[in-house]
Amino acid sequence: MKGKKLISLTLAALLPLALLCAFTGPRQGETADSAGQQDNSTDSAAEQQKEDEEGDDMKEKSLQGAARESEDSGILRIARQGVFSAGGTVTEPVEGEYDPVLGWTDPKRAGNTAHVDHANVFYQIPDEDNGHPIVYLHGHGQSRVCWQFTPDGREGWSDLFLKMGHAAFLVDQPRRGAAGAATELPQGAMDVFEGTNKYKAGDQAMYTHFRIGRVPPERYEGSQFPEGEQVLDQFFREMTPNTGDFNGAACMQAMGAVMEEVREMTGNKSIYITHSQGGMIGWATPAANIAAIIAIEPGGVPQTGSPQYKALLNAKIPIAIYFGDYIDNGPQELASTGIWKTMRDNARAFAEQFNADGGDCTVFNLPDEGITGNSHFMFQELNNAEIACHIEAWLRARGLAD
Repeated sequence: MKGKKLISLTLAALLPLALLCAFTGPRQGETADSAGQQDNSTDSAAEQQKEDEEGDDMKEKSLQGAARESEDSGILRIARQGVFSAGGTVTEPVEGEYDPVLGWTDPKRAGNTAHVDHANVFYQIPDEDNGHPIVYLHGHGQSRVCWQFTPDGREGWSDLFLKMGHAAFLVDQPRRGAAGAATELPQGAMDVFEGTNKYKAGDQAMYTHFRIGRVPPERYEGSQFPEGEQVLDQFFREMTPNTGDFNGAACMQAMGAVMEEVREMTGNKSIYITHSQGGMIGWATPAANIAAIIAIEPGGVPQTGSPQYKALLNAKIPIAIYFGDYIDNGPQELASTGIWKTMRDNARAFAEQFNADGGDCTVFNLPDEGITGNSHFMFQELNNAEIACHIEAWLRARGLAD
């Protein structure tokens, strides 16, 4: 059986993700509980083992046949790509009259305006577009690049879902990354700066807080976070500060504009994948152009009965919330362990009430799904394709995937 598993894993690496996902993840109408319920009353242990082996053989043959028929199907074909900005404001002119003779040399910039607080979006539309675009919103300290690659050089979720037919719209939120134009430069009030020109250190604190390990470079037992000094360097170098104080209202306004632009471009509402701090923006983004929300370890959930809660409920937006590992089994003396338990418990309470009110919300605790070893950055870890398949199955069950 060990040899068969090695063959299947090799084939899985060659297969297009959309095909591989057909063999993994929860299927429509199947839950973690129902999937495990089988009538074993008439089967002996030996008969059950024989059936399992026959099933493995059938799956392996199916994978082999699919690999032969799809030698080049792992190629990512992009029909269209580009960049646009959305939302934001234009500042009032600086006092005085603009002098084109002085132009850039005028230190006061009299009469000049500035376009600020918009979002910047890089998009790719696949050749075989399934009509269900995904808008990706990063969390605190990150930019859109977190979805595009993994620290060890593998494909990120944007590529994985593109291969499944989902157009990708990757956002840098206002005052972050390529959307750096801010109303005011930081004056020491930001949590990522000390004063106006010194970046605030935090590599070790982030590593611990987001459950990669206790202290870098050590990782928790069974961790899916890729290993190695160069990998860790790449991960930490993804982090980028805001260019102005975080402004939730500006982010909400800009993301609403992004959703409108995506619907105009594609003709469809968007699946909205958010992460961490981005989850809070996600709940507040105008719901009219959102098809579903997938929140990866959001920094909180809407309060029951709040305007955000009611908007999501009235728009009939299905919601999936994902949490990784090392929450129940994390070091109990660490402050972060208790924080993430509270976050997950609050999400579960939200889902229970949301569903009781007629909504559709599922909280997936990945260890309960048989997926272990994940930190806060599950979309960049060794099993990111497995989790993408799990999400695709949830989307398929709601008519949002092929």
